[in-house]
Amino acid sequence: MKFLTLLLQAAAPAAGAQAQPQGGGWSMWIMLIVIFAVMWLFMIRPQRKQQKEMEQFRSSLKKGDKVITAGGIYGTIAEVKDNERTVLLKVDGDVKLRIDKSSLQKDPSAAPAAPEEEKKQ
Repeated sequence: MKFLTLLLQAAAPAAGAQAQPQGGGWSMWIMLIVIFAVMWLFMIRPQRKQQKEMEQFRSSLKKGDKVITAGGIYGTIAEVKDNERTVLLKVDGDVKLRIDKSSLQKDPSAAPAAPEEEKKQ
């Protein structure tokens, strides 16, 4: 907050000086560039990274992987065909559902154990 106040005070003309700011408004362009850079760094970049990870996860699905659907159904992949957008999901016993790959997410309970937990066992 102090840095922003300093920048705004530096851009504003001093009391008793000319009413028109010196420098032709470069400070406004610099602030716009800084705001865009911060937005890209904290909002756009992480979202793109997350989308790439989900795309990679969905393209690497194989039989036996545990997943969750967007509707909250837990299941295990029973069949994956490379040329289709759907997978066959085994839910319970003989119950199988054909689900679109875009509605699948990783099952957090199926995540591999952390290295520290492996050492304890």
